[in-house]
Amino acid sequence: MSLRQLNKNSDIAQFGQALYINLSAAKGLQAVLRSNLGPKGTIKMLVSGSGDIKITKDGKVLLDEMHITNPTAGMIASTASTQDRISGDGTTSTILIIGELLKQAERYLLEGVHPRIIVEAFKLCRTKAVDFLDSFKIEKEITKEFLIEVAQTSLRTKLKQEVADLLSEIVVNAVLTVKREPNKKTGVIPIDLHMIEMMLMQHKLDTETKFIDGIVLDHGPRHPKMPKRVENAYILTCNVSLEYEKTEINSKFFYSTGEEREKQVKAERSFVNARVQKIIDLKNEVCKDGKHGFVVVNQKGIDPESLELLQKAGIMGMRRAKKRNMERLTLACGGIPLNSLEDMTIEVLGEAGLVYEHILGEEKFCFIEKPKKPKACTILIKGPNKYTITQLKDAVRDGLRAVKNVFDDKCVIPGAGCFELALHRHLLEFKKSVKGKMKLGVQAFADAMLVIPKVLVENAGFDHQDVLINVLEEFEKGNKVGINLESGEAMDPQLMGVWDNYKVKRQQLNSCSIIASQLLLVDEVISAGKSEKKDKMKH
Repeated sequence: MSLRQLNKNSDIAQFGQALYINLSAAKGLQAVLRSNLGPKGTIKMLVSGSGDIKITKDGKVLLDEMHITNPTAGMIASTASTQDRISGDGTTSTILIIGELLKQAERYLLEGVHPRIIVEAFKLCRTKAVDFLDSFKIEKEITKEFLIEVAQTSLRTKLKQEVADLLSEIVVNAVLTVKREPNKKTGVIPIDLHMIEMMLMQHKLDTETKFIDGIVLDHGPRHPKMPKRVENAYILTCNVSLEYEKTEINSKFFYSTGEEREKQVKAERSFVNARVQKIIDLKNEVCKDGKHGFVVVNQKGIDPESLELLQKAGIMGMRRAKKRNMERLTLACGGIPLNSLEDMTIEVLGEAGLVYEHILGEEKFCFIEKPKKPKACTILIKGPNKYTITQLKDAVRDGLRAVKNVFDDKCVIPGAGCFELALHRHLLEFKKSVKGKMKLGVQAFADAMLVIPKVLVENAGFDHQDVLINVLEEFEKGNKVGINLESGEAMDPQLMGVWDNYKVKRQQLNSCSIIASQLLLVDEVISAGKSEKKDKMKH
């Protein structure tokens, strides 16, 4: 009432209404994404106002593309997007856990339990859950086979198994290529995923996607008679203008005869030609044996006359390369990018076993492959249409983060719902040591953890009650098991190679319980903002 006296136009939802609003929003968002969880989850088709279609089951993409107007649902969606930004995965799981925490808490709130008691219990459970996670993690030797298993676990939740298994090996090869030596002081292994170029090519099938041990440029040589294929190539990367440029100040030619004009034009042109000649001289010096080719990749322009000179010298020249590709190119092939052509030597050149042009319709691509010690690479994503290509790109991004997380965490968590089932049982044991009404909050938190295995089973077409009872009986025997979604029976995720990222689970436990607690403590939802139109009219 006090707010009404201050602002007659304010809208207020009292405690019961506020709680109902928040619970409804969380359960509604959970219901939307529920069917997408896991390798057996369904996919959604998103249609924009302009008619653009996107087909995906990636939670991050769905939340970004959906128009969410409810403030509570928007807050939960923002938390899930942050989860993806920090850890690279777990968006859908975050939505489900937040919704389930609120749903389980609702049972006790309706019976008269104060929200503060539930929130304090959630806080206690969060600490216990994180401690349990640290004891549940497994440190394994990082081998290529193990990394492929991690990538498969992530990618099979987003793509069909055939494509996911193909991309898993591609993703692992890409991360291993850009991986640097560990820091001697900290032991951290630096991995810059920006050094992995994702080149999109609408061509053939999604199973044609492949890993390129080198760089793919989205343009080719700019002269029709230049070499289209160069083997054992020296590569000069530079950021030097090889074209006629106008002066920055107003200047004019003054001449009295045609001969003077010609001399002035030649003098002006000779400045650019001298730069081109330096490149040609270096090529002649390093390619004396006739076993090597020469390629120039320039970030600035190369005019037609300079292209003609390079072509006559047998040099493949490419101009206006993107800045990010120049950085990747030197990491992949070696060499030093030049801003000046003074004192060029063979040390500034990179090397690649094969450079060739590929034409697809009206588009040209240049493949630079077989470098000696690459520290950058390309994933060539192919698909018959843009929907498939976009879906593959989003999945590859998540796969790269999953593999990188293994190097960052140096540990993994058994997947297939194993951790959530184990945490549920651990919290029920912990509940015995808690006194008073706090037991109810611990029970709510423990029951909420079962939402992940429950939804995985439902999406696989099995009865979740039968499956969960059988699996929990295995835990009573001391076995750490997950759920086989092919048979609906218990299985050992370590033997089956199903792994989750430690970072993803830790971030989930912290963010989900905090957001759920904040929403439970909301006793009024107030819409009392000033009207912009009225403010403008006053001014």
